[in-house]
Amino acid sequence: MTQELTVGFVGLGAMGRAMAGNLVRAGYRVRVWNRSPGPVAELVAQGADAAPDLRGAFDADVVVSMLADDRAVAPLLEPDLLAAARPGLVHVDMATISVELAKRAAAVHADHGLGYVAAPVLGRPPVAEAGELTILAAGRPDLLDRADPLLSVLGRRTWRLGDEPYVANAHKLAANYLIVCAIGAMAEASALVDAVGGRPEDLIGVITDSILPGPVHSGYGAMIAERRYEPAGFRAVLGLKDVNLALTAGAEAHVPLPLGGVLRDALLDAVAHGDGDRDWAVLAEVARRHAGLA
Repeated sequence: MTQELTVGFVGLGAMGRAMAGNLVRAGYRVRVWNRSPGPVAELVAQGADAAPDLRGAFDADVVVSMLADDRAVAPLLEPDLLAAARPGLVHVDMATISVELAKRAAAVHADHGLGYVAAPVLGRPPVAEAGELTILAAGRPDLLDRADPLLSVLGRRTWRLGDEPYVANAHKLAANYLIVCAIGAMAEASALVDAVGGRPEDLIGVITDSILPGPVHSGYGAMIAERRYEPAGFRAVLGLKDVNLALTAGAEAHVPLPLGGVLRDALLDAVAHGDGDRDWAVLAEVARRHAGLA
């Protein structure tokens, strides 16, 4: 059955390359498109076909997009592109985008008789390569059913979060908000221990072995303790984007997120000091500067 289904794949960054490669290995006919040609050639070598343009990618049964932000996703909503898409196409958008854009995306796809599913993910590139992503999906049940075989290849579990796609995007922003809150708290706590003569690595060891086990505290905690922010699994500039999106969503829903304002300013500090392309665990350096340790 997979051999009969044509999948367009748009966006071949570190996450997208891994995800598209998994679909190729699972037996899907995958037609890839990316703004830069290098990743396309890499996927073609693995067995994918190269789409000549976005229209070629949307000439498919299902198109999966994995792009960086609202600006990158917006061209996929152009009326001319959607009007030329294969009838009955389902677009599975796995990007982390604003709630507002997700609402518009669902509406414009419906206007053209196309399906739209939001399915942002939790996990870094190595998790994507292993096909172990956590997928936060929302959309009409029949569309989710059509997308499910592909999502099962890409992730270890798909959470169905309702009929409205934008709800999945709100969940993703909330999840990233929780992660950055944890990073910020560990960064400040580590600076406190360091300032009084202790060792941040001991603090991280204590909390991850007792009160705060799990991948967020152990993974980012180790980066903070070692002051190791490269290679970046998630860049600080993208973290800043997601915190801003969470703050916007909160304002629209009349939900105050006071910690978000503090974290936004800390991430702005990191970007202003040239650390925007380092992992967002670089918030530890912001905390050290504020504590006079840098």
